[in-house]
Amino acid sequence: MSFDHLGIVCADLAEGRAFLGDTIGISGWTAPTMDPIQKVHVQFAKDACGMIYELIAPSAPESPISQALKSGKNILNHLAYITPDLAAAAAHLEAQGCIAVSVPAPAVAFEGAHIQFFYAPLGFLIELIEQETTTLVFS
Repeated sequence: MSFDHLGIVCADLAEGRAFLGDTIGISGWTAPTMDPIQKVHVQFAKDACGMIYELIAPSAPESPISQALKSGKNILNHLAYITPDLAAAAAHLEAQGCIAVSVPAPAVAFEGAHIQFFYAPLGFLIELIEQETTTLVFS
Protein backbone atom coordinates (compact mmCIF):
# COMPACT_ATOMS: atom_id res chain seq x y z
CA MET A 1 0.00 0.00 0.00
CA SER A 2 1.13 3.54 -0.62
CA PHE A 3 -0.27 6.75 0.88
CA ASP A 4 -2.64 8.66 -1.40
CA HIS A 5 -4.62 11.37 0.44
CA LEU A 6 -6.17 12.76 3.61
CA GLY A 7 -9.98 13.06 3.61
CA ILE A 8 -11.68 16.05 5.25
CA VAL A 9 -15.45 16.35 5.71
CA CYS A 10 -17.06 19.73 5.02
CA ALA A 11 -20.62 20.95 4.58
CA ASP A 12 -19.91 22.54 1.20
CA LEU A 13 -17.04 22.10 -1.28
CA ALA A 14 -16.77 25.85 -2.02
CA GLU A 15 -16.49 26.60 1.71
CA GLY A 16 -13.82 23.90 2.11
CA ARG A 17 -11.84 25.16 -0.90
CA ALA A 18 -11.93 28.72 0.40
CA PHE A 19 -10.72 27.67 3.84
CA LEU A 20 -7.86 25.48 2.59
CA GLY A 21 -6.87 28.13 0.04
CA ASP A 22 -6.86 30.98 2.55
CA THR A 23 -5.34 28.98 5.40
CA ILE A 24 -2.66 26.82 3.80
CA GLY A 25 -2.42 28.22 0.30
CA ILE A 26 -3.85 25.36 -1.73
CA SER A 27 -4.82 26.46 -5.21
CA GLY A 28 -4.60 23.40 -7.50
CA TRP A 29 -7.91 21.54 -7.55
CA THR A 30 -9.46 18.67 -9.49
CA ALA A 31 -12.92 19.11 -10.93
CA PRO A 32 -15.66 18.39 -8.38
CA THR A 33 -17.20 14.93 -8.63
CA MET A 34 -20.61 13.71 -7.46
CA ASP A 35 -20.66 10.06 -6.44
CA PRO A 36 -24.22 8.69 -6.28
CA ILE A 37 -23.01 5.39 -4.79
CA GLN A 38 -21.20 7.02 -1.86
CA LYS A 39 -23.75 9.89 -1.72
CA VAL A 40 -21.05 12.56 -1.62
CA HIS A 41 -19.52 15.40 -3.60
CA VAL A 42 -15.71 15.24 -3.58
CA GLN A 43 -12.86 17.42 -4.77
CA PHE A 44 -9.12 16.90 -4.44
CA ALA A 45 -6.27 19.39 -4.00
CA LYS A 46 -2.51 19.17 -3.84
CA ASP A 47 -0.36 21.46 -1.71
CA ALA A 48 3.14 22.73 -2.49
CA CYS A 49 4.70 19.66 -0.82
CA GLY A 50 2.63 17.24 -2.88
CA MET A 51 0.21 16.26 -0.10
CA ILE A 52 -3.25 15.46 -1.50
CA TYR A 53 -6.39 16.51 0.35
CA GLU A 54 -9.92 15.29 -0.40
CA LEU A 55 -12.87 17.47 0.53
CA ILE A 56 -16.02 15.43 1.10
CA ALA A 57 -19.48 17.01 1.28
CA PRO A 58 -22.79 15.16 1.57
CA SER A 59 -25.00 15.02 -1.51
CA ALA A 60 -28.01 13.65 0.37
CA PRO A 61 -29.24 13.65 3.99
CA GLU A 62 -28.55 9.90 4.24
CA SER A 63 -24.93 10.31 3.13
CA PRO A 64 -22.53 8.34 5.34
CA ILE A 65 -20.71 11.55 6.25
CA SER A 66 -23.79 13.52 7.33
CA GLN A 67 -23.44 12.15 10.86
CA ALA A 68 -19.85 13.40 11.05
CA LEU A 69 -21.05 16.92 10.24
CA LYS A 70 -23.90 16.72 12.76
CA SER A 71 -21.68 15.43 15.57
CA GLY A 72 -18.54 17.39 14.72
CA LYS A 73 -16.58 14.11 14.95
CA ASN A 74 -14.48 12.44 12.25
CA ILE A 75 -14.14 15.69 10.32
CA LEU A 76 -10.53 14.78 9.72
CA ASN A 77 -12.04 11.65 8.25
CA HIS A 78 -9.63 9.15 6.78
CA LEU A 79 -6.19 8.25 5.48
CA ALA A 80 -6.34 6.73 2.00
CA TYR A 81 -3.96 4.23 0.47
CA ILE A 82 -3.65 2.91 -3.06
CA THR A 83 -3.27 -0.84 -3.45
CA PRO A 84 -3.11 -3.00 -6.56
CA ASP A 85 -4.94 -5.81 -4.70
CA LEU A 86 -7.88 -4.68 -2.57
CA ALA A 87 -8.66 -8.16 -1.24
CA ALA A 88 -5.08 -8.76 -0.06
CA ALA A 89 -4.81 -5.30 1.53
CA ALA A 90 -8.20 -5.78 3.21
CA ALA A 91 -7.08 -9.13 4.62
CA HIS A 92 -3.90 -7.49 5.93
CA LEU A 93 -5.87 -4.71 7.68
CA GLU A 94 -8.30 -7.21 9.19
CA ALA A 95 -5.37 -9.32 10.47
CA GLN A 96 -4.17 -6.14 12.24
CA GLY A 97 -7.53 -5.73 13.99
CA CYS A 98 -9.16 -3.29 11.56
CA ILE A 99 -12.88 -3.73 10.98
CA ALA A 100 -14.46 -3.32 7.54
CA VAL A 101 -17.17 -0.65 7.76
CA SER A 102 -18.14 -0.87 4.08
CA VAL A 103 -18.04 -3.37 1.27
CA PRO A 104 -15.90 -2.82 -1.83
CA ALA A 105 -17.74 -0.44 -4.16
CA PRO A 106 -16.85 1.56 -7.25
CA ALA A 107 -16.00 5.23 -6.76
CA VAL A 108 -16.68 7.85 -9.41
CA ALA A 109 -13.72 9.99 -8.26
CA PHE A 110 -11.37 7.09 -9.05
CA GLU A 111 -12.85 6.21 -12.44
CA GLY A 112 -14.84 3.30 -11.03
CA ALA A 113 -11.96 1.77 -9.08
CA HIS A 114 -13.20 -0.08 -6.02
CA ILE A 115 -12.78 1.47 -2.58
CA GLN A 116 -13.38 0.10 0.90
CA PHE A 117 -13.27 1.69 4.37
CA PHE A 118 -11.92 0.17 7.60
CA TYR A 119 -12.05 1.32 11.22
CA ALA A 120 -8.58 1.07 12.78
CA PRO A 121 -8.05 0.10 16.44
CA LEU A 122 -6.47 3.53 17.00
CA GLY A 123 -9.81 5.19 16.21
CA PHE A 124 -9.50 6.44 12.62
CA LEU A 125 -10.68 5.32 9.19
CA ILE A 126 -8.50 3.85 6.46
CA GLU A 127 -9.68 3.94 2.85
CA LEU A 128 -8.27 1.45 0.37
CA ILE A 129 -8.35 2.34 -3.34
CA GLU A 130 -7.72 -0.48 -5.81
CA GLN A 131 -5.40 1.16 -8.36
CA GLU A 132 -1.80 0.92 -9.45
CA THR A 133 -1.27 4.71 -9.23
CA THR A 134 -3.42 7.78 -8.64
CA THR A 135 -5.52 8.99 -11.57
CA LEU A 136 -6.31 12.44 -10.19
CA VAL A 137 -5.81 15.44 -12.50
CA PHE A 138 -5.06 18.81 -10.89
CA SER A 139 -5.44 22.18 -12.61
